[in-house]
Amino acid sequence: MKKDFFGITLIVGVMMLTGCSTQPTRLPFFGERTFNGKDTLYHTIAPFQFIDQDSVAITNATFKDKIYVADFFFTSCRTICPIMKTQMLRVYEATQSMPDVLILSHTIDPEYDTVALLHDYANRLDVKSARWHFVTGAKDSIFKIAQTSYFATAMEDKTEPDGFIHSGAFLLIDKKGRLRGKYDGAREEDVNRLIGDIKILRQE
Repeated sequence: MKKDFFGITLIVGVMMLTGCSTQPTRLPFFGERTFNGKDTLYHTIAPFQFIDQDSVAITNATFKDKIYVADFFFTSCRTICPIMKTQMLRVYEATQSMPDVLILSHTIDPEYDTVALLHDYANRLDVKSARWHFVTGAKDSIFKIAQTSYFATAMEDKTEPDGFIHSGAFLLIDKKGRLRGKYDGAREEDVNRLIGDIKILRQE
């Protein structure tokens, strides 16, 4: 009986130790990867240039050595965008003390969402442009980077109430421009996971 007791205690102890390490210590990499004979090369966000709410050119260099969260929206959206922006505000507030974390929101309706309108939109959210960039640009370029770099849905569809289809995804990008997480921006529990994953990514 004594032997069995200690055997059970050992098993329980091991289970407790492994249970403490259920949180991942390294986030996955999304997209294709190649091996050059020495290193594994992961999918990265393609080169881009857009204009933000302050008429500033925003490129990959803006996010050099930065973690950022990207999404796609449009200001006249009446479906999931208001929910997404409420949830992204949670990310903005949770990362206020993290100077290496930024947010990048792309409009998918650049004909309507002018720089001036995006500036007003950011002001109404009461967010700082240095931390949260709302960008516009050529529609084809926005759609292309959404689909091929971020693996997110963004396109025109005249059968939809607002004329567009887009995913509610929040995309987590690391300091080397690699896609490391994808979350449902309309679900609080998914955004909670995103905030936790940002903290993990900062430790890499």
